[in-house]
Amino acid sequence: TLTQATGEDVAVIRAMPNTPALVGLGASAIAGGPGTTEDDLAWAESMLGAVGIVERLAESQLDLFTGLAGSGPAYVFLVAEALVDAAVGNGMTRPIAERVVGQVLLGASTLLARDGDAGRLRANVTSPGGTTAAGLARLEERALRAALADAVTAATERSRELG
Repeated sequence: TLTQATGEDVAVIRAMPNTPALVGLGASAIAGGPGTTEDDLAWAESMLGAVGIVERLAESQLDLFTGLAGSGPAYVFLVAEALVDAAVGNGMTRPIAERVVGQVLLGASTLLARDGDAGRLRANVTSPGGTTAAGLARLEERALRAALADAVTAATERSRELG
């Protein structure tokens, strides 16, 4: 729409940052329109790079990025809420549960950012027949993977609808 209004000789860059940019840990995506040069993209990348990582994507991938990275922090916050509530329901005080869950998520995400292989990291924590294996089995029984995949798909579809 912007390119149609301004003409193809005007640089138009669509950007999607996410809320962790507020703490310098965002994930943003950019896509350039027909009039966008490499210098334009580099400028946008440097601006958004000041608050996290930046991925250059095709315009057709921005709705998926929105469903994953734009909405993703809310999925993580929902997991955090559920973990805190589970701890409280099992007898831990809410302040302690909130601190512990925050640290678990910070530590796990830091390891993931450093090592980059979620499957291997998960396996490293999972002793056969141990407590983690029991918890993961329950999550698989409850179709956590499918629920998260459905959430990303629903958010992506909604982003497409919104244009």
